Amino acid sequence: MKKFLTALAVLIVVAAAAVAGVFFLSRETASLTVEDGTGPQPKLPDPNPTFIPTVNVAKASPWPEGTKPTAAKGFAVNEFAGGLDHPRWLRVLPNGDVLVAETNAPPKPKDSRGIKGWIEGLLMGRVGAATTSANRITLLRDADGDGVAETKTIFLDNLNSPFGMTLSNGTLYIADTDAIVAVPYADGDMKASAAPKKIADLPAGPINHHWTKDVIASPDGSKLYATVGSNSNVGEQGEDAERNRAAVLEIDLATGQTRVFASGLRNPNGLSWNPESGALWVVVNERDEIGSDLVPDYMTSVKDGAFYGWPYSYYGQHVDSRPQPPRPGLVAEAIAPDYALGPHTASLGLTFNTGKLFGDAYRNGAFIGQHGSWNRKPASGYKVIFVPFKDGKPVGMPQDVLTGFRTDDDKALGRPVGVAIDSAGALLVADDVGNKVWRVTPDRAAAEAQ
Repeated sequence: MKKFLTALAVLIVVAAAAVAGVFFLSRETASLTVEDGTGPQPKLPDPNPTFIPTVNVAKASPWPEGTKPTAAKGFAVNEFAGGLDHPRWLRVLPNGDVLVAETNAPPKPKDSRGIKGWIEGLLMGRVGAATTSANRITLLRDADGDGVAETKTIFLDNLNSPFGMTLSNGTLYIADTDAIVAVPYADGDMKASAAPKKIADLPAGPINHHWTKDVIASPDGSKLYATVGSNSNVGEQGEDAERNRAAVLEIDLATGQTRVFASGLRNPNGLSWNPESGALWVVVNERDEIGSDLVPDYMTSVKDGAFYGWPYSYYGQHVDSRPQPPRPGLVAEAIAPDYALGPHTASLGLTFNTGKLFGDAYRNGAFIGQHGSWNRKPASGYKVIFVPFKDGKPVGMPQDVLTGFRTDDDKALGRPVGVAIDSAGALLVADDVGNKVWRVTPDRAAAEAQ
């Protein structure tokens, strides 16, 4: 009983501090920079777990009137669309229309129950993630091509926490939190012409810890690939809760069969085909609570049948001692990802730049939306970055594209999530707390002034 009361007291202190705005609750801080944990060979110090996990949460709010993120030198940013309800994910259609998933987490009655669940709920509210899901796909149209959407219409509603979207052979596939559904699509449609048809179930249920599901079609349209995040941080819910999770699933549209394409990916999102190699790439949110420097989130090509370590190891074969019993045989099979994106950056969005608007230096490279950390002191992420690629592989260090989502006084103004390249080659960024979609272009005015 004494141990229980002690643990209870600690949790209450954590909750009270979070509510009061005390962001740093343990003595643990980063010993390395974010850049140290970035690139093809990140530095990986020893784990540094603490009894009270580091909690460094920025209170998030929408952008004040007339303000916007800060574009890096050479870029300009404008509001493409506003007045949205927690926009998370984007899909650009062939005619230039833009679909945006207005969505949030579904009810998860068994995810982190009790005091821990209550504390997590407080933290989610603080970062702007506790709103009810709008459960709809909205269509944005920029008819005059001035970089601002004039019309905003509901394309499809009454969905179940929709996220990823992909168009293939006249069919729009949508990844709800519990299933892939499909509707017909013809060029220029402003609204879905039929009710959604279920294509395949996806793991969900009453825990559904990582609820976002992304989807992309194979180039020939015969298969779908879907991401499913884990049901826990490091497997503490048990193996049964993780069946077909922490994985990319392959769905054969001819047979309806689903199989695990790649596994050991804690929370994958941002499925994208590399324009040079043709490989499937994904960004992955790694595990928490072993220090501000661990573990780097990453992006990687996804190999058929590959295991990427979660929960038994990270970044290849670096053993995590928390999951029990250990699985040394499985760890021996774990392969390291291609490119680290910094610890706890919550990298979610990924799109390859196949347009010509940004010039040769940006061609075929990756834009990445980093939603921002909670388990790192100092904070990481809260920005959009670009990683150059050559011959289908990342080269060099990332560069900032869009910042200003976290202020000097440790508040958050909006938070970037999904990214996409529009029909003119500009970068679109979904901002789920700002309730906007931003559009990034080259800064022509600055270039002409030089």
